[in-house]
Amino acid sequence: MEPWKESQLKRLTLTTETRTAYDLSLQFINNIGFKFCAFSVSYLNSKAPSQLAGFDNYPTSWNLRCDQEGGEHRDPIVAHCNHTMLPMVWTEELFSRTPWVWDALEHHGLQHGWSQSFIDEENGLCSTLSMTRSHYPLTAFELYEKVGFSMFIGRHLHTLVAQTLPKQSKPSLPHLSVREIDVLRLAAAGKTAGETARILNVTARTVNFHVQAAMTKLGVSNKISAVIAAITAGFLAPSTVS
Repeated sequence: MEPWKESQLKRLTLTTETRTAYDLSLQFINNIGFKFCAFSVSYLNSKAPSQLAGFDNYPTSWNLRCDQEGGEHRDPIVAHCNHTMLPMVWTEELFSRTPWVWDALEHHGLQHGWSQSFIDEENGLCSTLSMTRSHYPLTAFELYEKVGFSMFIGRHLHTLVAQTLPKQSKPSLPHLSVREIDVLRLAAAGKTAGETARILNVTARTVNFHVQAAMTKLGVSNKISAVIAAITAGFLAPSTVS
């Protein structure tokens, strides 16, 4: 490892104040080629406020837009990071269901980068570290070369935040009926209510009733979020989404 990297990471390790640790992390991340960095911590599978702690240096205009839209742009990122600690590269395909979000990311210089999570099942927490830039895409080699830094930084920031929070018992999963899971699985596959009704040999009204019931149980406000919540909770496999 290059001496400057070792020095900066050692300094980060010795830092116990979260804001200072984030600032040091941002400096390191800038030095390895990324302009923007965001870090957040949330509870897994919980109706608690979605973000318990967070830091970023994203453009103010982007954060204002996110606040106005209720953070729905984060759904594909949250769904992935709550399910696995494998890094996720941001691509246009990832936002294929919300192309206007990809256009907005590009406009704000945030489209090239990746997110890396740390899932802490003991405390029921998930932290996510994202590194982004505007000037050129992330290559597979660069991801391989730098993902270790992402994991190291994300875990250290997570530890600092987690030690300030009360431990949360694992929330019990809602009970979804077989039919509710069926309609969400078909929705994830891109089927409309009418198509789902024909496949299950029921009426479209019945399909919508089951979708609404699943939304209520999962604590979400729309069908897409219900599908994501069902995947996160383990009712549906990620491969279900078409």
